[in-house]
Formats: sequence, structure tokens, C-alpha cells
Amino acid sequence: MMMTGSSDTHYPEFRLRLPNGDGINRARGVLLGETGTNGSRKFLVRAGSPARDHVMPSLGKHFKAPVKRREELKAQGVLVPSTRWPGWLELTEDVVFGSPSFAAVLLVGAPRNGWEEWRTEDDRPLSDYMSGVWSGPNRPWLVRGSNVTGLDLVQRLWLPDGRVTLPASRLRQGVEQGVSKDELRTLVQEDYESTATYSQKQQLVEELHAFLSRMKPGDTVCTISGGHLYVGEITGEAEQTESEDRRSNLRRPVEWQPSGHAYDDLPEELQQRLSVQHDVVDLSTVQALVEGLGRSDEELAEEAEAIERDPSGEIPALVARREPELPDPTDALAAELLVHETDWLREVRDLLADERQLVLYGPPGTGKTYLALKLAEFLGGGPEQVKLVQFHPSYAYEDFIEGFRPKEDPDTKEVAFRISAGPLRELADLAGREGNRHIPHFLIIDEINRANLAKVFGELYFLLEYRNKSVQLPYSGDDFALPPNLYVIGTMNTADRSIALVDAAMRRRFAFVELSPRIEPTSGLLRRWLARESRDPEPADLLDALNSRIDEADFRIGPSYLMKKGVYREGGLERTWRTKILPLLEEHHYGEGVDIEKRYGLAALRESLG
Repeated sequence: MMMTGSSDTHYPEFRLRLPNGDGINRARGVLLGETGTNGSRKFLVRAGSPARDHVMPSLGKHFKAPVKRREELKAQGVLVPSTRWPGWLELTEDVVFGSPSFAAVLLVGAPRNGWEEWRTEDDRPLSDYMSGVWSGPNRPWLVRGSNVTGLDLVQRLWLPDGRVTLPASRLRQGVEQGVSKDELRTLVQEDYESTATYSQKQQLVEELHAFLSRMKPGDTVCTISGGHLYVGEITGEAEQTESEDRRSNLRRPVEWQPSGHAYDDLPEELQQRLSVQHDVVDLSTVQALVEGLGRSDEELAEEAEAIERDPSGEIPALVARREPELPDPTDALAAELLVHETDWLREVRDLLADERQLVLYGPPGTGKTYLALKLAEFLGGGPEQVKLVQFHPSYAYEDFIEGFRPKEDPDTKEVAFRISAGPLRELADLAGREGNRHIPHFLIIDEINRANLAKVFGELYFLLEYRNKSVQLPYSGDDFALPPNLYVIGTMNTADRSIALVDAAMRRRFAFVELSPRIEPTSGLLRRWLARESRDPEPADLLDALNSRIDEADFRIGPSYLMKKGVYREGGLERTWRTKILPLLEEHHYGEGVDIEKRYGLAALRESLG
């Protein structure tokens, strides 16, 4: 069991600066060796310490106990209007609180982390004086307890008794807080030698180390039970009990918030992280989302004002919950892309916003890739948010997501196989960085149906449909999820009969938008381009006449072949028709005995146009 001090003489005096408290003294207090019934470290605040005369209106919803205790102290004449500092309150006697954070919240009247806010005269936080804990900022953690050998410990033990626990049924007694990972690895190998597999032992070492050594007082702890997420603050050291109940023999005291949050209402990115299948999970990547749970934008702004946040800076919780927004396509964009109407672009934007995956499909020459790139650059805010890959028959999972590739060591120049991220993993990591999560990022997959999609996509099939989940990647072992701000646009050539069309799994996960010479925006594209370039409309007439003679829509000719400068040089139209368009039709009618020149040649088409 972790040793603790027996009196306040083991710790220096700590001070708490109150918001807008220039000109008044700081509150003063000491950490006691005494603990509460659940192991929380008690904290004494000195008489004469000031307190704000009002609390944040929403405080009682999330921190009922400090608000109730504050009113009790007022009624007892212990917390009274200050004569030294008009407009403030003052303690008339020493008061012992359940934890440093409880004391800080009561004095400030707003959410505060006492382990960080109570500081020595030389500005060291209280947490620095806790033995056997890691330094650094506080972290949020997920600890699972709803199904521990068939029991829901969250409802039976954690919430009623103010605890969070971890089962370590075979771990020997005497393991102290702050134990190193190497020491734990040896202990677990010896104590669980015949009762756990190699991978189970590895995972157990990670979880025990997090619980015993990385967690510290002041950290946030989350757990899931009955479809709700419960949030609390760790308020003391870890201890190892000799209880017969081996389901909970490693324990930490926690001050739980009074009510949980419905899991289905949680932000998608937080649900992704909570879906990681480990008993202890570091939630630092979604810390701002955890801190903002249950609080409106107005309450977060009010809280930021209460702690004197720099008004020029952004509030992390507000930034984190900001949804990625796709801008509304403009008439200018429609004119640039020669789309017949802006509403068509808006519909594509809405499909992306709803589905986040979309395929542009049609015959060759219909501008699928060009449109995908231009639209992605507009919606993402620039080309730096867009990555393009092209699928082909030899493309594999290892090329797309991650796999072993030969890499040269920069120092030894030796070549070895190392795990390398593919374009999807790279873009997902970029989109998921803090500060990027509200900015749309786009992956363009050109010729998406030319690869073996089931082989290339792997577990991405699952993630495309369940964006609020994560999976463990087979090579790196990392827990991976698709960021909410990552959008995928594929292009598909429907005339390529050498490959099978996409399967039902892909059809269910993607919205499909047709780009065909028989419908807008493609049918009138060439005519609009010729008008913009002040050219003769004859090529558009010829193309319309050509496509009217092609029965199968997938083999009609797209306008892109005739939207190049070379077409309009001397003899360019005839050359393009002879070398680009007619060969496509010859291949289409191979073996049918069709006279291609007589049916599709320029002379025949011009004659039909009169």
C-alpha cells in the first residue's frame, strides 16, 4: 500500500489565486495526511482565506456538493462577507475539505482542478509534491468496470463508494504507486505465468502501469455503464487491498459528478476513443471534449471568463466540439466548373456532408477526376487539405493503409522492412491533429473500381459505415478511427469492362453521383466551354450527334476529349477524332462487323447535321 504523510508538516503551504483577485490575498491551505473513507486526500484551508461572493449559475448542475457545502458554511457563519475586501467573502476559521479540488471549486465558485491550481510561493503545483506520480498536465482516462467477471462494479461499488478499481487477482502484495513498467513486466510474468497468454500479459502490464504510475490525483476518470458515461476526478493515491474480492483489489478514490451523460449523445470523436477495447485507455486526444461534457457553449464561455482566460484565445472545449462545415458552393464556382446550376453542386455538397463518402461515376472523358479535385479544394479550403491516390489491380492494403516496406536507415544505410503509413493513414493523422479537427480534409481515390476493393479496404469497410467506432490495425497494433472531418471522393469509369463493378458493400457505404453525356452537368458542358472560349459550337453538335448513335450509355463519349487546345489547331479536331474517339468505339464494337468510320466518322456526322 502506498505510504502517505501523517500530518500537514510534510507539505508546504499552498496558495490559490482567485479570478480578478488583484489587490486581495490568495487563499492558503495545506494537504493533510488524513484521508476520507474512500481514500481521498483531505485539504485544509486557512482562516482568513478569501472566496468569491458568487458562483457560476451552472455550477450546481455538475458540482452539487461544493455548492451545498458553501451554503452550509455561510449559514454557520464560517464563510462571511469580508471587511478587508469589500465584495468578497472570507473564511473565519480553518476548514477541512474532502480534496484540494473540492476546496478550489468552493472558493472560486467555478470548476477548478485543485491539484494544479493550488501552488507554492515559487509557483509549483500541489501535484508535484505527491510521491510516486508522473509530472506533467492532468489527463483524462477511461477505465472499464461495467462487466468485471460478470458484475457491474460501476453501479455496485464505484459510484456509491467514490472509487475506481482495477482487478489484479494474482498480483503479489506490496506493489507501490509509481512502480516502473520494467518492474511490472517482471512481476506479471512471474505471477501470471500459467494463467495468461503472452498478449494478455503485455496488455495487463500496460493497464497496471497506467493505473498505478501514470494516473495521478487531479486526473479525470471516465467509465461507461447502462448506456451512460460517468465522469469524475481522482482525489488520492492508488492502493492495493487484500480484499477477498479480487475484482477490485487495486483502487483509487474518485469524486464522481452527480449524473452521467447519455452515450448516444456524445460527440462522435469521443465515441470513437471510448470504443477502444482495453480496460484502461488514455483519453488525452479528446480531453477538450471530455472537459466540455454537459456544458453549453454559453456555460463554457462563462467558465472561461471566471478563470480569466485570455479573451484573444479560443476555448479548447468550444474548438473541439466545432463541427466540420462544408462551405456553400457559390455561383462563381459553378461558373468556373461550367456546371449548369449551382443547386447541383449544393446537392453534391449535401451528400458529402451526410454520407462523407461519394463516388462520381460515368464513361471516360466526363471530367470526374477534375471535378472531384476542384470541388474538394473548394470545400476543404485549399489543395493542402486534399490527397489523391489512384487504384490499380496490384494496389493492396499495405499500400493504402499501412504495412511493412523496405526503408533505408539514415545512419547505417542498411535497408530493413519497417511499418509505414499509407496515404489514408497519413491523411487521417493530419485531419485528426488538434486544431485541424474542424477543417474538412479530402481523399480522392481515382479509378476506385480498378483495385480489389475488399483486399485494399480491409477493416476500412467497417469504419466507413461506423464512423463512431475504432479498430485495431493488424500491423502497428494502433487503435484507428476515421476522423469526422475526413471525406472520401472516388471516381469510377463505367466503361471499363476488364474489372467487376463495385460490390454491394461499397454501394451501401458510398453515395453515387452520375456524370454522363446523357444528363447534366455533363451533357451541356462542352457547349458551355465553347461559348466561354468564344469558339464555334460545331464540336458540341458533332459530339451530341455521335452519342445519339451509341446505344449503351456507359460507352458514350465524354466532352473532355474536345476541351483541349490541340483540338482547335489546324486539323486538330480530325486528328483527335481519328486517334482518340474512334479507337474507343472500335474496341466497343470489336467482332460485330460495324463500319466505325461510316457510322461514327466526322464526315458521316457532318452529313447528318446537314
